[in-house]
Amino acid sequence: MTTEKLKVEIWSDVMCPFCYIGKRRFENALNQFENKGDIEVLWKSFDLYPNLETNKNIDIKDFLIDNKGITEAQAEQLMTSAASLASDAKLNFEWEKVVVANTKKSHELIHLAEKKGLQNEMKERLFKAYFEEGENVDDLETLFRLGAEVGIEKETIKLALSNDRFTPAINFDIQEARQIGVSGVPFFVLNRKFAVSGAQSETYFSQALATAYFDWKNPEEAAELRKQQQEQQNSCTPGGGCC
Repeated sequence: MTTEKLKVEIWSDVMCPFCYIGKRRFENALNQFENKGDIEVLWKSFDLYPNLETNKNIDIKDFLIDNKGITEAQAEQLMTSAASLASDAKLNFEWEKVVVANTKKSHELIHLAEKKGLQNEMKERLFKAYFEEGENVDDLETLFRLGAEVGIEKETIKLALSNDRFTPAINFDIQEARQIGVSGVPFFVLNRKFAVSGAQSETYFSQALATAYFDWKNPEEAAELRKQQQEQQNSCTPGGGCC
């Protein structure tokens, strides 16, 4: 039996509304999971718009219309739907405040926070800053302040972001996402065996955690159960019509 923790890796981007919603739903499920102490969460980078130029004068609705190729009505529906889902998750989206910004520096800060044991706190703070407070998450002074709020010194952030220290880590995450077929975020991988795509319900996340945990704790028994299920699927039953 392993003594290490079960790893949950989550690919997401700071400017992805469903990533924020998915984070909250997953955390709610995790907080109710009786073995949550055995779970380790690792945030992975996924850059939805790597070539995006930060522009404080662009309205988020216009940005969605231009970059997603959708109509104004569709953009409004997307924003309304996301805001409603966010509200259900006790989040307060303020679309009119959103600053359309490149998120590379934010990803670098999240990787730095991992080294300090503050990755989840940093991810949460950046989500809130982007979707609820209208902060520019591509602005260095803003990132210095947000980082300090979770316990990372300004000079440490300044050094890390000035020398592209974490660019290779970001690129590795993105390449890894391509290799495992991630085409959209949020994307959750539990114990490198079980994948969950999208901001699923808390119930769905709870079931995924239970399945992955059982497999992690009881690999031989889980493998035998999967074998039995496969044999049942490949067998003929009376009236089954397979013979």
